[in-house]
Amino acid sequence: MNSPKILDGKSVAAAVLDECRAETAELLTKGIQPGLAVVLIGSDPASQVYVGSKARTCAELGFHSLKIELPAETTQEELLQVVRDLNADPAIHGILVQSPPPKHIDEEAVIREIDPRKDVDGFHPENVAKLVLEDPSGFVPCTPAGCMKLLEVSGINTNGAEAVVIGRSMIVGKPMALLLVSKISNATVTIAHSRSKDLPAICRRADILVAAVGRPEMVKADWVKPGAVVIDVGINRVPDPSKKSGYRLTGDVAYQEVAPLCSAITPVPGGVGPMTIAMLMKNTLQAARQLS
Repeated sequence: MNSPKILDGKSVAAAVLDECRAETAELLTKGIQPGLAVVLIGSDPASQVYVGSKARTCAELGFHSLKIELPAETTQEELLQVVRDLNADPAIHGILVQSPPPKHIDEEAVIREIDPRKDVDGFHPENVAKLVLEDPSGFVPCTPAGCMKLLEVSGINTNGAEAVVIGRSMIVGKPMALLLVSKISNATVTIAHSRSKDLPAICRRADILVAAVGRPEMVKADWVKPGAVVIDVGINRVPDPSKKSGYRLTGDVAYQEVAPLCSAITPVPGGVGPMTIAMLMKNTLQAARQLS
């Protein structure tokens, strides 16, 4: 059985955050303190954990951190006004509205209201266009940016590789495909999804397989070409009575059966997850530089 290289997101994220800490110290000497505002509507437990982690990381780096918690019944117009106020606040360089919001909120309208120069999530149409155009002044969505950083630091060559991305969301799937097909990466990319014909056969072609569908352990051993690199973006809670929490975290890949086939694989947790917050901090620093 093969022992794959484990792509350790924790250690790579720690290195990215060390760079961010040094850059923040340099900006502070110029009187610039990077500022990140996170807006949370309602009390989704997973969102609260994630927002708390962002706030702690901001504090560790020396950022100005603002957490705005709004009740679940907050109206669309009230939320848009909060965003407008943050757009106008010179102490805030990055604005993030935690997803998913309550069902009555039009998330697309909220994204469009954020000043694209402060859209550190990279979801505003202007930043999506800049990603397509490979314009470095735009913001790349944090999770795919983190996946690319993991590949880069781990020395995985994307040049000429056949890559398959399972998932077509604007948060991960589509931007991930654009990054892989860019002039820097030079991969040949297929975007697959739940309606793709013979999805396992498509996945078996991949030198680099990125799973971002949100279905626990969907990718099985017979979906993976021996020697492939597998990036598992999924973080799913699966009931597990043996755990104190009552659940365990698992990815979109059936890790135990897939890992022996791979040349490299990301674990869940500890793979892509830590990279997402690290790249958010990197984007906030970029915003602080560009706005100052």
